Amino acid sequence: MAEYRAPVDDMNFVLSELAGMDRVAALPGYEEASPDMVAAILEEAAKLAGNVLSPLNVLGDQKGVQLNEAGEVPTPEGFKEAYQQFVEGGWGSLQFDPEHGGQGMPKVLATAVQEMWQSANLSWGLCPLLTQGAIEALEANASDALKARFMPQLISGQWTGTMNLTEPQAGSDLAALRCRAEREGDHYRITGSKIFITWGEHDMAENIIHLVLARLPDAPPGVKGISLFLVPKFLVNEDGSLGERNDCRAVSLEHKMGIHASPTCVMSFGDNEGAIGYLVGEENKGLACMFTMMNAARLAVGVQGVSISDRAYQLAVDYARERVQGPAPGSRESGPIINHPDVRRMLMTMRALTEAGRAMAYVAHASLDYQHKGPDAERSQHAARAALLTPIVKGWCTEISQEATALGVQVHGGMGFIEETGAAQHQRDARILTIYEGTSGIQAQDLVGRKTLFDQGAEMTRLLGEMQETVAAAEAGDEVLQEMAEDLKGALESLEQVQGYLLEEHAEDVNLPGSLAFNYMMLAGTVVGGWLMLKAALAATARLQAGEADPLLKAKLVTARFYTDQILPRYLGYAAAAVAGSESVMALPEELF
Repeated sequence: MAEYRAPVDDMNFVLSELAGMDRVAALPGYEEASPDMVAAILEEAAKLAGNVLSPLNVLGDQKGVQLNEAGEVPTPEGFKEAYQQFVEGGWGSLQFDPEHGGQGMPKVLATAVQEMWQSANLSWGLCPLLTQGAIEALEANASDALKARFMPQLISGQWTGTMNLTEPQAGSDLAALRCRAEREGDHYRITGSKIFITWGEHDMAENIIHLVLARLPDAPPGVKGISLFLVPKFLVNEDGSLGERNDCRAVSLEHKMGIHASPTCVMSFGDNEGAIGYLVGEENKGLACMFTMMNAARLAVGVQGVSISDRAYQLAVDYARERVQGPAPGSRESGPIINHPDVRRMLMTMRALTEAGRAMAYVAHASLDYQHKGPDAERSQHAARAALLTPIVKGWCTEISQEATALGVQVHGGMGFIEETGAAQHQRDARILTIYEGTSGIQAQDLVGRKTLFDQGAEMTRLLGEMQETVAAAEAGDEVLQEMAEDLKGALESLEQVQGYLLEEHAEDVNLPGSLAFNYMMLAGTVVGGWLMLKAALAATARLQAGEADPLLKAKLVTARFYTDQILPRYLGYAAAAVAGSESVMALPEELF
């Protein structure tokens, strides 16, 4: 089975031509992110991903993890050693503030590196992914004392982090949380249980820092009464050394469809005297604090969708080149199935979806860099852009991963249904991506509610304007660019019309926003993907006309044209379904289901 090969050339192309890496590197504090530095970081990350993490992927899937009698979770062979290499290489610190031991590199660059970890070994990659989200939550909300005590070790990777939201009775409805917190001097005592806690217990790091949502006794009801607490597995002394074991532990592990090597824990807090926790932010303001971590995680899960799609594509291409079957059209002899048009259709679909998703995710993270480091006059605009793109990246990129990994199995034919080929693992692993950190439906409702209705479509309208500028630029290009521009113009008109329909009609029909939300999200993702593929075609054309002979540029043009011809037309179905309204969605009486 072929190991993972990081698509460094395409990552560099997307960073430079679509995410504006040169402009990001000019922001205060990012000056060291020169083209040479970026290239070196990507090359070194590719080595760790391909040589160390990727070979552990199948082993981890086959062996999985178990909770032993001591309440510990030994990780599969090689995982702990790989994590130590990750720590020694400083990879966990890449995008964080040098004040706490970070390297201060742009988030968009760290996103490309994160993509490699997830492609090489999705189960393993979840551990640093959650840790980075915990760091961002603390950086934005914790007191200086908490930051000084916990962030350096999290940033170095010496400790790892988790997010503890879900309870048996409280999934997406966080208002139903029952986990309790009692004040006790300068700390709190936490009691309760949480489920679906990714990497809640393991042996790869010496301490695990849990961020836990809980209620105080006098808290107001609903989400307004939730507070956020930092609960370490081992208490930390004033000098930074580890103290006694805290009263929190994993009591069982979930048996899952995929990501078998990632321990998904049921966590119990306070079985004895109560787990010691420290308030993050203000009392009863915990949900807003946790959303810092959750939004970071949602974008990261979108990157996971891109990652697993790319891994499935690579495996499918390798198989299609090797598998010999009947003669392809125009040939008299049997040959590799990659020469058959329908196999090409599947491979090109996987490739185009992956490249569009990669562009979308990187562009969103570049806006985060501008939000934090850009000129004051631009920060609010980029904050709004990142907020708009977050549910699209999370929702669309994970939905397309379902298609890409399923196509990967299909390219293999019957062999894809056999575990030994590895194609099935990608589809099993990808299945969680549309669920955790908020289902596709929740992302769609976020896009409709907080990101469209709340601002009356202002940010989406601004994005539509930028996309129209790209159309105008392409209309001045060659015949191929003009044809692509014409196709995208029609898609932009449909997205604008659906947004107008939502804004005009939602007040008259309480079920309308929820009924059209998923199709609106998929429409937006398909159109934004088409826009970025057209931008890629414009950049590739300009470089070819300037005399560059890089084969990647020609491949970009072909892939962009395929996206426009074969994937962009999906907007017609999404738009038609959206404006069909809620009548047929809600018409069937409950008892007839």
